Amino acid sequence: MSLTRKIAHNTIIQTTGKFISVFLGVLALGVMTRYLGPVGFGQYTIVVAFLQFFAIFADMGLMLVTVQMISQPNADEQKILSNIFTLRFFVSLFFFSIAPLVALFFPYPPHVKIAIAIFTLSFFLLSLIQVLTGLFQKRLQIIKVTVADLIGKATIVLSIFIVAFFDLGLIGIIIGGIIANIFGFSYLFLSAQKIIKIKFAFDFEVWKETIQRSWPIAISIAFNLIYLKTDTIILSLFHSETVVGLYGATFRFLEILIMLPTMFMGLLLPLLTNYWETKDTQKFKKILQTAFEIMIMMAIPLVVGTLFLAKPIIVLVAGQDFAVAAPVLKIIVLASAIVFIGALYGYVIVALNKQRQMIWAYATTAAISLGAYFLFIPKYSYFGAAWATVLAESLIAIICFWMVVKTTKIFPNIKIIFKSFFASGIMAGALYFTKDQNLFLSLFLAIVTYFTALYLVKGFSKELIKEVIKVK
Repeated sequence: MSLTRKIAHNTIIQTTGKFISVFLGVLALGVMTRYLGPVGFGQYTIVVAFLQFFAIFADMGLMLVTVQMISQPNADEQKILSNIFTLRFFVSLFFFSIAPLVALFFPYPPHVKIAIAIFTLSFFLLSLIQVLTGLFQKRLQIIKVTVADLIGKATIVLSIFIVAFFDLGLIGIIIGGIIANIFGFSYLFLSAQKIIKIKFAFDFEVWKETIQRSWPIAISIAFNLIYLKTDTIILSLFHSETVVGLYGATFRFLEILIMLPTMFMGLLLPLLTNYWETKDTQKFKKILQTAFEIMIMMAIPLVVGTLFLAKPIIVLVAGQDFAVAAPVLKIIVLASAIVFIGALYGYVIVALNKQRQMIWAYATTAAISLGAYFLFIPKYSYFGAAWATVLAESLIAIICFWMVVKTTKIFPNIKIIFKSFFASGIMAGALYFTKDQNLFLSLFLAIVTYFTALYLVKGFSKELIKEVIKVK
């Protein structure tokens, strides 16, 4: 099997699994929002956002560094992965242990603080899952990660139905999330053990090298997640739980959508790292251009389609009580599309080992974003939060793009942008006449119209399709 087909088949597995995962995630969101309502879902959103803030410090950039280190020629996978796993275990244990203590000083209801304390276990397990993911990304065995994700999502859906049926409240949903991550982690850990034996390891030379590599990524991720996650916390300090719930429902769409570019680039990272270090510029350029075209082909129609279908989408998913948040969803989806490009060049930064040079960019973006949040959220509520997010994602995407072009001297062929806009325009025409029809019919016609128009203007070729589906 050629490299192109191997990447393509892994991407197809990953994408298929992600579509199922997204469906399960949307189903869980729909049941949860209808059961909890805007107020209850606002409380759940506060719990998640609060712990995500601590996950920033626990992350340390170890997932990306894992892929980077084990992708090097003659790397000792067992030694490296065991030490990184151990490092992540104790760092996460520390930060998630202090999270419930810090929550005591926030003006949240007692049951929200209890939920934060309980849910730390779920985030702890998730942090370990992220390290194990690096092994399967490097070996292009993304199916294991996909199965683990599906096990977790299916468990969450089942648990939410049970919680809603027996009226177990917010704490019941939190416990269901913990059980889901226990299952997901167990499957992935046992799968990893079949490849290499992971155990606690304390080789401090490896720890030192890992930290030297990871601290620029860790700082960058910290700044990145500060501007991506603190909007919800700030919103909760100035506005009601209902407002937080409405914003949380729309922001959940962003979190679901950005899984696609993150998973896709995670798969390409080992190859980009290897080709850059071995100075195989042609293969590096080819993969980078292909990734750029795929991101553009997904991002542009995503925005155009949501402009027409935001209200029926959010009503279908979250329920009629969340319909008023449709205008916010139109803004959030713009941020999502920008993240597609930002994720692409953000991962390339890691492949180029230019993380240190990017710290100033993430710090500047975080500072500007926090300023925008405190300036606009008190007055403009979730609209201020949404537009500040667009500003932040735009700024960091532009800087990442500039850094990659400056370092590699590779400027992408941008013809796909014009072709995708043209195809999206044709799709918009179809949506204009069908937007008041059944949502699924509108979506189906939009997808068919878009890809047909894109194919006609040679946005993708028959050769690429044949290479993807060809079986040797």
